[in-house]
This record gives sequence, C-alpha cells and structure tokens, in this order.
Amino acid sequence: MACLAGIVSQHGRIQDDTTEQLRKMLRLMRHRGPDHSIVRTLRDDRGALGANEIHLTARKTYCTSLEEAPFILLDGELYNDRPEGQSDIDLFREYYEKYEQKCFSRLDGSFSCAIVEKDDEVILARDHVGARPLFYGTNDNVFYLSSEMKGLIDHVQFDIHELPPGCIYSTKKGMKEFEAFSPEIPEVGEDFKQAASDLRELLIEAVRKRMNGVKALALSGGLDSSIIAAIAKGFDPDLKLFTATVDRAPGPDLENAKLMAEFLKLEHHVYRITDEDIDNILSDAVWYMESFDEDCISGIISNYFASKMVKEFSDLVMVGEGADELFGGYRMVLKNPKVKSEEQRERLAQKLLEIAYNTALRRLDRGWKANGVVYRTPFLDPRVVAFSQKIPMKWKIYGDKQIEKYILREAFRDMLPEKIANREKLRFAMGTGMDDVMDDVIAAKIDPGEIEQRPKAAYGLPFASFKELYYYDEFLRLFPPAYEKQTIRWDPFK
Repeated sequence: MACLAGIVSQHGRIQDDTTEQLRKMLRLMRHRGPDHSIVRTLRDDRGALGANEIHLTARKTYCTSLEEAPFILLDGELYNDRPEGQSDIDLFREYYEKYEQKCFSRLDGSFSCAIVEKDDEVILARDHVGARPLFYGTNDNVFYLSSEMKGLIDHVQFDIHELPPGCIYSTKKGMKEFEAFSPEIPEVGEDFKQAASDLRELLIEAVRKRMNGVKALALSGGLDSSIIAAIAKGFDPDLKLFTATVDRAPGPDLENAKLMAEFLKLEHHVYRITDEDIDNILSDAVWYMESFDEDCISGIISNYFASKMVKEFSDLVMVGEGADELFGGYRMVLKNPKVKSEEQRERLAQKLLEIAYNTALRRLDRGWKANGVVYRTPFLDPRVVAFSQKIPMKWKIYGDKQIEKYILREAFRDMLPEKIANREKLRFAMGTGMDDVMDDVIAAKIDPGEIEQRPKAAYGLPFASFKELYYYDEFLRLFPPAYEKQTIRWDPFK
C-alpha cells in the first residue's frame, strides 16, 4: 500500500541534503502513494528514509515504523492472525523483533520491505511471489533503495539491481534466499475430483481473506477473473465490475465480460480505450512500466485505463492475475511445437512463474499503482500457490486437446456460464483488442523497416518487432542506458 525510498551512508556522514533528495525520489513515485508522504532523517546526517502511502480507511494505514531503530519501511498486506486492531506494520515489527530475519518465512501475505538497523546495516526482503517491487544500488559509498527504478535515476546510473523474490539482501552480508512461508495445505493424491474440490476451497478462502474494503473487481472476461468475480459476489452482492476494451477493435473479452456481468447480475462499467488515449499514454506507459517488452507495454496500457476508471469509485480492487503461471495458462507458450515433452513443459511453466515478477506481475503492479489503486490477488495466496505446485501438469493441461487450466475450470464450472468455463486463454492485450491497434499506432511514429538496421538493444536483447524498437527509444529517453538490463522477455519463443 505504499512506495519506499531510502538513502543510507555506508561510510560516515553525507554532505548533501539527503532529506530533499529523498523527497524528490518520492515525488517521482507519488502515483504509488498519493495520500501521504513521510520522511525521516537518519542520525549524524547519514541519510534519510521515507514512503508514500495509500490510506484505504478513515484510520490511516501507516507503512512505516520510524520512531526508533530498527527503522522499518513496508509495502504490502499481511494476513497473519493478530490481536484486533493491530496494523500490518505493527505486526511486522513484532515478528521482526521476535524472530529477526527468520520472520520473513512466517509472513502470510505479499510484501517488500527495508529495515535499517542501529549500525546502519540495511536489510531488504521480498516475498517469494514478488508482486511488490524493490530496487537498490550503491554509488560513492551511499546505498539507495526504491520501490521503482525511477526513484534511483539521479543517484545510481549503472549498478542497479532488482531484489529477487524470496531473497534477503544485507549491505553487510550480501544476498541470500530464505524459506518460503509454508502453510498447511491438503495433499494431492490420485483423485482428481478431490484435488479440484480442495483447490476450490483454498481459492474461496483466499478471496474471503481479501474482501475487506473491496467494492471493485477487474473483470477481463477470461476464466480467471470470472472465477474471482463469482466467488466475490458470494461475499458482497453489491460488488462492481470493471472492464477495459479498445474502442475501434473490441476483442472477445468485452463480449465475455458482459456475459459474466449479466450472469452474476452485477453492475458493470466499461472503459473504451480510444486511439487518442493510446497515443497520449505511450511515453507514460514506458515510464510506469520501466520496460520496453512489447507484450508488457500493451498489457500495462489496458491495465492503466482500467485502473483510471476504478479510481473514480475506489482505491482498492480485486484482480484475477496469477492463475496462468500456476495452472498451465499461456497456451501459445506452453503448447508451442518446440515443447516436445511433458518434462519440457514443466520446466517452461516453472520458468514463467520465476520471471513473472519482472513481466506479468510488473505489468499488473505498475498498471494499477500508476493511478494509486491497491490491487489484491487471491490466486497469489501462499496456500493457493503451494497447492498449485503439487498438482501434476497432466491435470493443468489435459488430454489430447491440451485443455489449459483444466483443473481450475472443473473446480468452478458450476459457478460459470458454459461459454466462459470452456473459453481458451488469450493474452490480455489480445483479448482486449489492444494487439490489433498497436501496429497501426506505432507505424505512424516509426518506419517499420528501421528494425532491419537496428535489430538489437545495446545490451543484446533482440527486438521482437518495430513496436519494441519504438518503446526502446522512449525507454532510453527516460532512463539511464544500463537500466535496459532490467527488461525481461516474457515470451521465450520471441
């Protein structure tokens, strides 16, 4: 529910005004927390820490504990049991003081955090899924941290890193992995129906835990968001649904979203993205996304306008992202003819999950936080994630017809219209119609043939299309050249 920033000397006092430097870092990320900013200067001019916050209730939901060392910054939401009224930041501090760095394995939720100890050691940690970003780097014996890369552009030109999910980084001890939160989950045996029933119960509980304050749900019209909508309606019959589509080329998602909204009898709002909208947002899309991967850029544009619409109603939304990585979606990748065996498909599915924090989840995070909207992801609940990893691939991609996400479909078939339950997976940008429009919009800005003269980025990544070349030029206009190494290709076959 926030963005984090910090400047911490590793060798004596800092001569410059770190408070003003930190405020500028936070201003560059104000979209992530438009409600309140907090800054603390460290002792003896050794740096500063701060955050931008989003308050989801009348009672402020602070994400910082800066009264005394260890100083703590927290971006995330935790679902551990606790005394009534205890905030996430207070729970986090209690766990850290009791368990020290072993606390990260005990936290049930989505988080990234920064801790500054009394001796100025900085400790960063990020949960194993990694929806909440965190970047860092060092320059002239000063350590910098920031939720987004843009917070570092004035301070770290070359040595920039994104903290990997499931890792702890210490300025004194370096990087190490930590054990994931290990919740109790059912075993997966040979009984498909029992496994589907267990999955259903786990996902329903994941939605229930995240319903507090939720009045809006992003409905793409695909299987995943439709399942979440069907479950969520059981907890709030007044839930509102929100869909973004491209005005001149509405994809199949809109038709299916309308079908699902009518099936659930819920209020449905649609944003029709115009060519002018796309033209006006292109540079900002690269700025928010911090990537030039063409699939990610198309996806963030759709998410951006969905979040812009939701923001008029609420600061909080529930979304259906995460299921593809967990249950065998992305049929164009996992069903690629180059994938010759079940073992290869398993490895590829695991790879998609491992890089999701830098592709699909970055698109999700940046698209919603661009308008200051907090997103909740039931599919990324630790119990759902852990259970999904026990399900055999033959139940995810099923039979001769290779039906993707088969166990998920069967677990919730009775809660969906038949057309939705049987629908094939489309990439988000394809389903909204975005892919059909982007070629035309970008072709008016750059000669498509230019890619023949410039086929690769400076650090070696081949451009997938002339569109990506345009996004790359925008990226270099906004960020230091070394930052391009943080762009990860989503589709391994491009």
